[in-house]
Amino acid sequence: MRRIVQHDRHRVVEAEWSESGASHESVAGDTHPSERNVVAVSLPIGQTVPDQLRLETDLTLDAELLHGMIVGMTVTFASPTDAKQRLARAGYLASDAVATTVFLAATLGKPLLVEGPAGVGKTALAQAVAEATRSDHEGAELIRLQCYEGVDEARALYEWNHAKQLLRITAGREESWDEARTDIFSEEFLLPRPLLQAIRRDDPTVLLIDEVDKADVEIEGLLLEVLGDFQVTVPELGTVTATQRPFVVLTSNATRELSEALRRRCLFLHVDFPDAELEADIVRLKVANLDKTLADSVVRVVNALRAMPLRKSPSVAETIDWARTLLALGADILDDDVVQETLGVILKHRDDVEKATAKLDLNTVLGGGSDDQASGA
Repeated sequence: MRRIVQHDRHRVVEAEWSESGASHESVAGDTHPSERNVVAVSLPIGQTVPDQLRLETDLTLDAELLHGMIVGMTVTFASPTDAKQRLARAGYLASDAVATTVFLAATLGKPLLVEGPAGVGKTALAQAVAEATRSDHEGAELIRLQCYEGVDEARALYEWNHAKQLLRITAGREESWDEARTDIFSEEFLLPRPLLQAIRRDDPTVLLIDEVDKADVEIEGLLLEVLGDFQVTVPELGTVTATQRPFVVLTSNATRELSEALRRRCLFLHVDFPDAELEADIVRLKVANLDKTLADSVVRVVNALRAMPLRKSPSVAETIDWARTLLALGADILDDDVVQETLGVILKHRDDVEKATAKLDLNTVLGGGSDDQASGA
């Protein structure tokens, strides 16, 4: 049996839960929960306490911090280990740090800001969370807002179907303007965009706000309302509040600094290039029938290239593409000829290709030597 205390300005309400989930309410006076050896959360009476709150000992925790564990989160993981395993089944091999952060974002109901170089799997993480959720809920869906310079409220939130509104006004010429206005600013004429679509859904939803750093600074003001309260105000219709909070992933390549206000609303995760062992596992997972030795060789060469001062280092996606290229060519080993002929798969700038051609010592890299020779020193 565990006690949960809900408090407001006037009273403290105790609720006790048995293992069956039954609850009983009693008024406990004006004592603040911080003075009691209990868990303090904002929890409607009658709602079953989640497993995360069935603790071995009573703790005093912040209600706002635990809000996402209780209200409206349908994308959930039982533990960091469960998150790691389910992401792996969805085709995403996560490190312990990534799995733990995903678990916390789902448990606390906080948006997840994922920052790192291009091509390290930030977008793929959101896709994997959606796929992992879809295995438990058939109605789960990934909704994506692709950011770019100039994206505005009409593309991110909603807009009105002006063509349809004009047709409606033309068809109702006998009506007064007040009658027509009430009709044309109704649900029938609304075109919801990704942010509004995600908030209105009742099924589990993963909202991916991709490359948010490419959007103008002004769009962050819109995101603050959405990510802060998970609600959107449509002046003609009122405020739309999420009944089920979406799992929100924002990705950034750090091409510009995001505002502190936006960062405060999110959990932060920096994703860098994986270590060689994990990247080799990723390559073998994504490229069927690839020999382990060849996969290890591919990863070692890619890491040597990343150590060079290139304009653009090879991404994990390009490592996978290179492995598929070698498999398609029937290459069993990496030699100088194969590498030179296929460098265009992983390097996308002429000066990078020239630099790699001049400085990459394949024998040293594949012979287990230091990658220092690839640094351009």
